Amino acid sequence: MEKICHIAGAASAEKAVVTRRPGDLVIAADGGIRLLWRLGVEPDLTLGDFDSLGFTPEGENIVRHPPEKDDTDMLLAVREGIARGYRVFSIVGGLGGRLGHTLANIQTLLFIANAGGIGFLHGDGTVVTAVKDGRLRFPAGRRGLVSVFSAGERAEGVSERGLKYRLDDALLTNDRPLGVSNEFTGKEAEVTVKNGALVIVWAEDGFDPASSGVAFGGVD
Repeated sequence: MEKICHIAGAASAEKAVVTRRPGDLVIAADGGIRLLWRLGVEPDLTLGDFDSLGFTPEGENIVRHPPEKDDTDMLLAVREGIARGYRVFSIVGGLGGRLGHTLANIQTLLFIANAGGIGFLHGDGTVVTAVKDGRLRFPAGRRGLVSVFSAGERAEGVSERGLKYRLDDALLTNDRPLGVSNEFTGKEAEVTVKNGALVIVWAEDGFDPASSGVAFGGVD
């Protein structure tokens, strides 16, 4: 697993996991610093307009942005990670808060996918990711539900292998939830999209992208 950029947001995340390994980067996005404090993790960088936190923290590596800005604090953190060469992002504290913020964070996953990387938005038993023109592989041993949605008007050449309901070279659209509630069977599984982008959601507690065995790649 390559080095990971960990980003903490301000939403509640009771089962959040942030495991820093050599070469990893940890960023607190605004109120996400409270989550890192609770976990005993010191961020390498803290940024945002600090409206969620309510004050500007003191110390080094603090970057304050004006409230009147185009990017969310989470997207600012992702941009910083990409600028520093990271392709894999682990985002905690980005689910279960205000619905508008959750949707914005899912769009941020697509921003990462468009940049050639992958982001995992996870917390409290749910993992969300986005894959563009590529595949996501799951190791054997998983159980539970997994759902696959078209992130744009069309996602072409979608296949689901190793799951309860097999899908071969299908077309998914953003106005019909055909890919909802498939099931892991314990076998190795793979979701592929040849042309377009997918949002993939599954259930998993304590998700850690470095040890999960989940891998992404391009279409052969």
